[in-house]
Amino acid sequence: MTDTARPAERAATAGDDLASSSLARQRSPIVALVDQATAFSTSVGRTDLVQRLQQTRSRLMDPYVRVIIVGQFKQGKSKLVNALVNAPACPVDDDIATSVPTAVSFAAEPAAFALLRKDEGVESSIERVPIPLADLADYVSESGNPDNERDLVGAEVMLPRELLKGGLRLVDSPGVGGVESTRSVSTLAALSTAHAVLLVSDASQEYTEPEVQFLRHALRVSPNVAAVLTKTDIYPAWRHIEHIDRSHLGDVGEIPMFAVSSDLRMLAAQEQDRELNEESGFPALVAHLRRDVLGKAEIVHQRGAVHDLASVADQLAITVSTELNALLHPEDTPRMIAQLEEARTRADEFRSRSSRWQVSLSDGIADLIADTEHDLRDRLRKVQREAEVAIDEGDPGPIWDQIAEWLDQRVSAAVSETFVWTNERSRWLSERVAEEFTAGESTIPFIDVGDTDGVLAPVEQLQGMDEGRLGAAEKIYIGVRGSYGGVLMAGLATSLVGLTLINPLSLLVGVLVGRRAYREDMSSRLSRRQAEAKNLARRHIEDVVFQVGKQLKDRLRLVQRVARDHFGAIADQLHRSLADSVLAAKQAATVYASDRDGRIAELRGQLARIEALRSKIPAPAALDAGVPSAGALTSGARR
Repeated sequence: MTDTARPAERAATAGDDLASSSLARQRSPIVALVDQATAFSTSVGRTDLVQRLQQTRSRLMDPYVRVIIVGQFKQGKSKLVNALVNAPACPVDDDIATSVPTAVSFAAEPAAFALLRKDEGVESSIERVPIPLADLADYVSESGNPDNERDLVGAEVMLPRELLKGGLRLVDSPGVGGVESTRSVSTLAALSTAHAVLLVSDASQEYTEPEVQFLRHALRVSPNVAAVLTKTDIYPAWRHIEHIDRSHLGDVGEIPMFAVSSDLRMLAAQEQDRELNEESGFPALVAHLRRDVLGKAEIVHQRGAVHDLASVADQLAITVSTELNALLHPEDTPRMIAQLEEARTRADEFRSRSSRWQVSLSDGIADLIADTEHDLRDRLRKVQREAEVAIDEGDPGPIWDQIAEWLDQRVSAAVSETFVWTNERSRWLSERVAEEFTAGESTIPFIDVGDTDGVLAPVEQLQGMDEGRLGAAEKIYIGVRGSYGGVLMAGLATSLVGLTLINPLSLLVGVLVGRRAYREDMSSRLSRRQAEAKNLARRHIEDVVFQVGKQLKDRLRLVQRVARDHFGAIADQLHRSLADSVLAAKQAATVYASDRDGRIAELRGQLARIEALRSKIPAPAALDAGVPSAGALTSGARR
């Protein structure tokens, strides 16, 4: 079983394992190829290609694979993290609820850090403050940090654990769904930057509607989603709940599910019991994290690096092969120069603002801004109509807190759905632009507009309103005020027949008139409260539309800038390669015969280096098939 080595032995070897893992990354074949291509590009003066390869190397050397663990409150998320790493990494107690994200990753020595937001004028920064590991609950729990009064962005826990060595970073997030749906908006923000998501739900009941909706959002944003059913040791009917939950997952998409018991896992680690560990269900979950999360994340990085290497090798070969052919076959130089000039003209067209991909990008962004604004308004108009119907059905005063809570949930759900939809449309637009750009250069940049973090933060909370409850004295006052006129009118009428002003008949009429006046007053008050409630809901939704609409436009403009810079840089690199090729072909005609043989030998050597580099680049299909790569070299460190 995992992580059952004695603590002393584990701590003694942690530093060596970390060093060996880092060294293995440095020695991975693809990183070595990137270094070779960088050195060659530097030697021939192609600084633009050097910058591209440096970005490729930084992506390959990124040590972390983030797995976000989400779910409603008290579902066992924190205990799940503790069971995975076999250590009290996250605070767990009946009265403790996680209030800020807590990331657990590898380090040679245990440590904890609080990430504090530090405002410095207009700009804000994150300060990483070391804290005692034993005091972590005072920072990340709702009881120790109510409503995040410390203004924490998150917390980090570093532990020497085998499971974390391969770069796995487990993020325990605050509860989502239910009455805390506003937090689900912030949690959903992190999904687009995560390599995988684990949705945690205990075996006490089947999935709720907020959980199913959150799964749908997560599946559309994150590339790798799995479900975990916890507390199987507490609820005897967990297999029945698992069967129902799997049927819900079938309606959402292809999502693997793991039924686990964190208590059994930790007991198995304590007793060194392999059979008990198997019964806990954790071996299957750990295998999923290693194979489907760590493995796939590395393949994605390697596929991007392979494409960059192939593109750089092709561009380097253009200049070298052109000059070599011009020296070997001077009679073909005019035709070769004409072909290169034509290719360079096409490359110039790619760089111009009137190029097809530039026009498609600009028009697509304009259409997307209009579509997303309409989508947001349409969703929130439906929410507003539902709120008005609910307000008309009763008195909103006594239940305004429930109405505000419901409205908050519905608005958060609508905003989340709009941002997820916008994220999908922006990726579709980027793929369309890539198809129109040029054959062989169809990669797209990483674009993230599904991030909803902070979207609703500037929006003021829904205002409160008077409950409309009347005290006994006020009720008596309204009744007396209404009955006074009735007594007076009836008394005057009956005085004509000799009765006194105040008599039994006038009192009866006064009671009836007072009762009617009381009802009319209550009805008028109810109408005013309903109108006030509708106005409050309408103003709140208008604030949301104003703020979220601005955020959507800003992020779509960011999509436009990122895509324009990405494809523009590729066009510049291609133009530079073709321009250098034209120059090399023209200069080859002026090379003296005495220098020709030496230059030919030099160019053949450069071309041989490029071909050797190209021959070592693995095919994307080979990466998917599991050909040994950087991941294989570090497989020993991923146990």
